[in-house]
Amino acid sequence: MTTTNKGEISKFIEKYYLHFNAAALVDAAKGYEAQLANGSKMLVSLAGAMSTAEIGKIFAEMIRQDKVQIISSTGANLEEDIMNLVAHSHYKRVPNYRDLTPQDEWDLMEKGLNRVTDTCIPEEEAFRRLQKHIFKIWKDAEDNGERFFPHEFMYKMLLSGVLEQYYEIDIKNSWMFAAAEKNLPIIVPGWEDSTMGNIFASYVLKGELKASTMKSGIEYMTFLADWYTDNSKNGIGFFQIGGGIAGDFPICVVPMLYQDMERPDTPFWSYFCQISDSTTSYGSYSGAVPNEKITWGKLNIDTPKFIIESDATIVAPLIFAYILDM
Repeated sequence: MTTTNKGEISKFIEKYYLHFNAAALVDAAKGYEAQLANGSKMLVSLAGAMSTAEIGKIFAEMIRQDKVQIISSTGANLEEDIMNLVAHSHYKRVPNYRDLTPQDEWDLMEKGLNRVTDTCIPEEEAFRRLQKHIFKIWKDAEDNGERFFPHEFMYKMLLSGVLEQYYEIDIKNSWMFAAAEKNLPIIVPGWEDSTMGNIFASYVLKGELKASTMKSGIEYMTFLADWYTDNSKNGIGFFQIGGGIAGDFPICVVPMLYQDMERPDTPFWSYFCQISDSTTSYGSYSGAVPNEKITWGKLNIDTPKFIIESDATIVAPLIFAYILDM
């Protein structure tokens, strides 16, 4: 039955999304709503190139409306949301990307266009435009004897206003800016493999910055352990977009607290949903069914579990639209 306070997108979903992956989408969205209604908090993990896919257009509203309380993101998604904010008009779409030859790819590289499927990120206007500003923030912190997490440095850059001169999209469509305004906690595992992580490492190699100025992955894990302990009274749900380290890193905090810290009163994740088109296979974390996580002490037997085997760029906006009553 269609919920009366829902908007047209939600009503369409409830009317026509009745079976298979479509039904799983609806069930997952309703389960997400139930978690929030019961006072549970929600972690959303972002893998893949979701920021370049402009998920910020709807994810920023999820943040503003308190539908997500903590984020785990790859370093790429962290920075690419800001790159889209300051260099959107310089992006190049390549709809025929499946037909590109190695020479075509080389030509894009020589033009400073870094391809992500059908979209090219401009080297000069995106990466280098951020570099000069973020380096100053890194250096100032080091000179003051301060250390911060990668996302905290990004927050400082956004909130300082130094990027306003470059804005090319409506600021309300930047999920990082929405998160910065709320000082939302973000976990960024493996940040070093992102472009900004590579740039930071280059300054360390050149002796211009110290590696210790950037807080580490271990410190992210200990921060998450404390946050989980302080916020899990009514449960914390886990909404995973894609696979990889953005999901695997934070979900492990529960067995770490339960087994390694010997805190048997640590609650399991109270909800789990993964959007992934990874084929279930031997040894694949991204393709593992949710029940496998029971054996690792991450989920309980009765934890609501959903897996939607589809493209996250299609599915995630629909689920978010449903949660936002659109």
